[in-house]
Amino acid sequence: MMGQLPGGQQRLFYSFNLEDHVPAHHLLRSIDQCLDLRDLRAYLADFYSPIGRPSIYPELMVRMLVVGYCYGIRSERRLCEEVHLNLAYRWFCRLGLEDEVPNHSTFSKNRHGRFRDSDLFRWLFNEVLRRCMAAGLVKGAGFAVDASIIKADASRQRGVAGDEVDWRDPALSSRAVREYLEALDEEALAETLPKKISLTDPLSRWTAAPGGPAYFAYSTNYLIDTEHGVIMDGQAAASRATAHGIGAPAASRNPRINPQTWARKLSETPEGNLKWIAATSTPGTSDRPAGCR
Repeated sequence: MMGQLPGGQQRLFYSFNLEDHVPAHHLLRSIDQCLDLRDLRAYLADFYSPIGRPSIYPELMVRMLVVGYCYGIRSERRLCEEVHLNLAYRWFCRLGLEDEVPNHSTFSKNRHGRFRDSDLFRWLFNEVLRRCMAAGLVKGAGFAVDASIIKADASRQRGVAGDEVDWRDPALSSRAVREYLEALDEEALAETLPKKISLTDPLSRWTAAPGGPAYFAYSTNYLIDTEHGVIMDGQAAASRATAHGIGAPAASRNPRINPQTWARKLSETPEGNLKWIAATSTPGTSDRPAGCR
């Protein structure tokens, strides 16, 4: 006998538990076991007013951003829609079925406001790294340094020659342009203007990829502990052909970093790392720290 749809969507009361509807092997369950945000509230306390209407809980926004990074949801508007619809996302974000998802504009205001002012994402990165160290996943002896080119979200058609841009034009008064102008200093103004500047994202760099068309891009530089592949530090900058010195800053921030082995691409010259290795060399090793090879 052919069955029928139950037709119970208009039921007034439900016996429902989100915990029962998220599979045990779900990715977000694994992440939730390692994500510790207990100190987040105390860290951001100075960036919130002690009076006024209660804000969106910062842990909720951080958890939603983690969902977006894990599942490639780049649009904040779409992220809010997905969290609203997906039971696993709601469970991970500590939202019940009737809890309201924050408006997408909340993310933009916080990312360009208190999250940036507090350097929140660097703090989160360091907290994760601290837990990796506590778990014995970081040996602190062998490291690899590499740079990757990340294509900017900027059209090639919106690029103009560096000496043709009139930054006083009101049509260019976007947030990206304002941040670009604020980042310039007298020394930067004295340098040679770039060949091409993006009016959409002026901080990106016009990059010519081997065997392909040029485009606007950024460079991400990573310092990786080779024992378990844990990223120890990361830097994002305008695209360059070589990896910049990232090992020295990371080592100065963490005394547990004691490099004995460095790995890098032969085509790259991490000048900052080489200078640091030479500066920290011990007697008898003129060009590297003791044991470093």
